Amino acid sequence: MDKTTLFYTEDHEWIQLVDEHTARIGISDHAVEQLGDIVYVELPDVDDELDAEDEAGNIESVKSTSEIFTPVAGTVTAVNEDLEDEPEKVNEDPYALGWIFEIKSDDAIDTSAFLTYEQYQEHIG
Repeated sequence: MDKTTLFYTEDHEWIQLVDEHTARIGISDHAVEQLGDIVYVELPDVDDELDAEDEAGNIESVKSTSEIFTPVAGTVTAVNEDLEDEPEKVNEDPYALGWIFEIKSDDAIDTSAFLTYEQYQEHIG
């Protein structure tokens, strides 16, 4: 996956548009570097209804626990169940193997609220 085509949040989530109403969410490689070895991922439940910026789950690493926030309001339509038994997939490839969940919005997703790859790189310095 080309991470330069994704959108990002200041909280280090990435957003991939699956279609105009559905987004796949994960955490950036920068977040993974900060967390270290990930040992547990708490996933949201399919059919959970979330508002933008709601906590959708947690990631535990050998260093700390970090919340996963949803940048998009909607209903969770899929979760990466592989992470329940293999949370290290987030470390291995946070953009392909380590995606966390998909969420479907009633409205078309407005990407103007997110950072582009270049803006995110400036944000993390």
